[in-house]
Amino acid sequence: MKILAIGPHPDDVEIGMGGTILALRAQGHEVTVCDLTNGEPTPVGTPERRAREAAEAARLLGVSRITLEMPNRYLTDTVENRMQVAGVIRQVRPEILFVPYWVDAHPDHVAAATLCEAARFYGKLTKTALPGEPHMPPRILHYFTTHYRLHPDLAFVFDISDYVDQKMNAIRAYASQFGPERRNERFFDDMRLWNRYFGDLIGRESGEPFACREKIGLRGLDQFV
Repeated sequence: MKILAIGPHPDDVEIGMGGTILALRAQGHEVTVCDLTNGEPTPVGTPERRAREAAEAARLLGVSRITLEMPNRYLTDTVENRMQVAGVIRQVRPEILFVPYWVDAHPDHVAAATLCEAARFYGKLTKTALPGEPHMPPRILHYFTTHYRLHPDLAFVFDISDYVDQKMNAIRAYASQFGPERRNERFFDDMRLWNRYFGDLIGRESGEPFACREKIGLRGLDQFV
């Protein structure tokens, strides 16, 4: 299966679904991460440093990575940006598209959700200047990396119990954003607690939550944990 996970900034995908990506890779699925922006400026980061960190995180996750050149902090849902993301969708041709949850305090996260949902539709257009053949991912799912403390309605929780440490290592690759330089080492404890909470909801050690605007159908009952 081909999977595309899109984030507004480098590190968003790792935070929201890094464990799930590791599990999917272990199952043999092909995963591509696309960052809409390079994530800069930030207090101690630079574009060059952030690019190195993103490359290292991708290596640790075992994924390929695409970085677009949309502006950090000023991400908007425009036709031009939809076309860029639709081009990536037509290039990767994923069966499942992961994008941020649509409710957040960070404007870039909200814009990314709206933009990516529109781009998913644009991907199937014919008679267009878009490169590649038409493609619309059959399923779009939303991961959580929000600045609100939410109790959202979930579609499912993915068991990441075997991958928590690897997920944290991928996030730690972003030393300009997390850890001693930013004096936020507690972030990793909070992240583990967050994942333990959702794992407990499904009777597992750790989990990552996902939402979906559509109903999810089943062909069998062999995937329940």
